[in-house]
Amino acid sequence: MPQSDRTLLVVLGDQLSDRLKAFSGFDAVWMAEVAGESTHVWSSKVRTALFLSAMRHFAAQLQERRTALHYRKLGEGPQVESLEEALGTFLERNDFGKVKLTRPGDYRVLESLKSACRACNVELEIVEDDSFYSSPKDFQQHAAGRKQLRMEYFYREMRKKHDVLMNDGEPAAGKWNFDASNRKSFGKDGPERLFPRKRFSPDEITKEVIQEVDTRFDGHPGNLKHFDWPVTRSEALEALDRFIESELPQFGTYQDAMWTGEPYLSHSLLASSINLKLIDAKEVVDAAEKAYRDGKVPIESAEGFIRQIIGWREYVRGIYWMHMPDYVDRNALEAKEPLPQFYWDGRTEMNCIREVVTQTMEHGYAHHIQRLMVTGLYALLHGVDPKELHEWYLAVYVDAVEWVELPNTLGMSQYADGGVMASKPYVATGKYIKRMSNYCDGCRFNPDNRTGEEACPFTVLYWDFLNRHQGSLKGNPRMGMQLRNLERVSGEELDAISKRADSIRAKHR
Repeated sequence: MPQSDRTLLVVLGDQLSDRLKAFSGFDAVWMAEVAGESTHVWSSKVRTALFLSAMRHFAAQLQERRTALHYRKLGEGPQVESLEEALGTFLERNDFGKVKLTRPGDYRVLESLKSACRACNVELEIVEDDSFYSSPKDFQQHAAGRKQLRMEYFYREMRKKHDVLMNDGEPAAGKWNFDASNRKSFGKDGPERLFPRKRFSPDEITKEVIQEVDTRFDGHPGNLKHFDWPVTRSEALEALDRFIESELPQFGTYQDAMWTGEPYLSHSLLASSINLKLIDAKEVVDAAEKAYRDGKVPIESAEGFIRQIIGWREYVRGIYWMHMPDYVDRNALEAKEPLPQFYWDGRTEMNCIREVVTQTMEHGYAHHIQRLMVTGLYALLHGVDPKELHEWYLAVYVDAVEWVELPNTLGMSQYADGGVMASKPYVATGKYIKRMSNYCDGCRFNPDNRTGEEACPFTVLYWDFLNRHQGSLKGNPRMGMQLRNLERVSGEELDAISKRADSIRAKHR
């Protein structure tokens, strides 16, 4: 019996765009909701609800266009636990000779779908995800022959290649990077002017999803009382327009600042929409550059924001596909401590951790400095197993897809890859948080102290971290000043720091 010549296009939850190259030359679309995608890590209710609502809205759009669609909702059909099982069951019962798939954002998912197609003797075509500026192959070519990979050089290459913020071959305003201008804190009076965030009230589809998630994933972290994320392309475009018009002009200067009770500040909140493919990275970059060219935003804001997308976003994806599958198991600093419970419930005397974790569970969101220099920094200093921390970040943030989350966590935040991604461990005392926020106001711990019951755990663990790892870090030129400062601490005080650090860790084992 001849094999069918019909092609099935598989669309995953982070591929919700008919603008993708794969969206041509197929006979039907297949999409599936499976509980395993919310349980392989303990996915928060907010993250699960966003994916499911966006998927159902996209499916509804396909049906309106009369696209042949096979959509499997949670609990429908034969009981399955994984995408592999769901696709395999479908292929066994339907007449398709070929599956077409845009490269997934998760190595695990890619391998599982390959396995499903092999088991059913169905050809699988992997189509590169053209929503990105570069492909994994492009990044391999960039990396070839380089002893070290650094984002800044990749970023400049991308700017030139795609003619972004360039004037006659030179960077706009004469500099590649305005990061030094974008590190100011708000000062004691806090942010002067914040625009209300664009919110999207749940429609009937989203309300149904919220009810289902609350029921089916009752024991999962987070809550859906405040769910208002964009779940359609039109909503995401509205959010982009609002950001460009209102927040981008003041984004640059204070992009690293934090403030109690202000989870969003002037950040774009567009990462989830871009990562789900509701809007394209190029659309976002073009809009930001146009705002600069039209004199509506300063270069510091435009460049800082564009760097996050055409620089960091593309760079971490290249790192991910270059080093998977073993990358997820790297642990250069041999960190083995369990993730403290307060990462899930926010119950800690550390005000900064409590603020960021509570915000995370309420909204599924924290901006990059809250992630890198509060929750990430604490885990690094505490010695948390980096794989556990990776699974936490993947579980709780609405914009978390493994290709972007894993390198940012394992490489940038935890230095677990030994310097593949970052040139040094990003470690600091509690004084950094005091300088960049008001989180220390009213906190019982003092970031200036490194010993004693009132000493901030960040500060205690910072000095303990340097002491424990000085052997492996002494060859890193970017750690020289910090290690010289360590040499000025007496042996007696280091013993006291070590004992205090051990007692902090012991509480969470």
